[in-house]
Amino acid sequence: MDNRSEIREFLTSRRAKITPEQAGLPVYGTRRVKGLRRSEIAMLAGVSVEYYTRMERGSLAGVSDAVLDALGTALRLDDTERAHLYDLARASSAKPARARRTAASRRPAVRAGVGRMLEAMPTLPAFVTNHRFDILLANPLGRALYAPVFEDGTAQSNTARFCFLSPAARQFYVDWDQIAQTAVGALRVAATKDPYDRELSNLIGELSTRSDAFRVMWGAHDVRVFRDGTKRFRHPAVGRLDLDHETMFLAADEQIGVAVYSAVPASTAEDGLKLLASWAATTEETASADTDS
Repeated sequence: MDNRSEIREFLTSRRAKITPEQAGLPVYGTRRVKGLRRSEIAMLAGVSVEYYTRMERGSLAGVSDAVLDALGTALRLDDTERAHLYDLARASSAKPARARRTAASRRPAVRAGVGRMLEAMPTLPAFVTNHRFDILLANPLGRALYAPVFEDGTAQSNTARFCFLSPAARQFYVDWDQIAQTAVGALRVAATKDPYDRELSNLIGELSTRSDAFRVMWGAHDVRVFRDGTKRFRHPAVGRLDLDHETMFLAADEQIGVAVYSAVPASTAEDGLKLLASWAATTEETASADTDS
């Protein structure tokens, strides 16, 4: 991604979201600017208009942490947006050659111990994913839960592709819009952290070209991260499943996370997971029988 363009669009879009009333500023006459003016943000951040204008035009190289903090406060950024602003500043200051070497040297692989951990959770759907939303490994119940993703040739075991390119996604995810917006925001965070990841850039380019919904959401320049919570599925074999989920990132590589789903005890979802496990076992037996024959 073009770092200067990313900075410009991010700051501009955040500035446009703040009204003078929210910022505690008086309003006089007719305003032609959506949100706050550059001069107003500069005043709130305690910097000159010229300095803020230079930052908004894409130049964050050398900007101090104190100024970034003040800018984050003036723009009313949340924690995820503040972290993104810092990532943009770091990317702006990074030396390209070093950044390319760093990106090229990271070839994350799933360690055997992680695989054994997943297999030791037979009653919980679990899988390993990376910052590009590739499912790198899944236990049997995880594969069963995400069967529509694995069975979709377009998805290539990638939940972002499935979300935006598969017609089945809107049926599978009860809260498709929320899932989609979070995926787009997380991809933007990942792209800023690792701007020389060619596979990630290709994925974003593919989704921008093939999905109108992705293109519109990407243009909003929102950033998000996945948190714990509840996901609601309509599984084609067992019906509705409302599952709590936790994602734990590996200490050795923050780009790889282990996602684990669980159901509230004695709930309909717990019965659904048991049914899913039975369906998965039956499907596996049928597949083995077909292979043997």
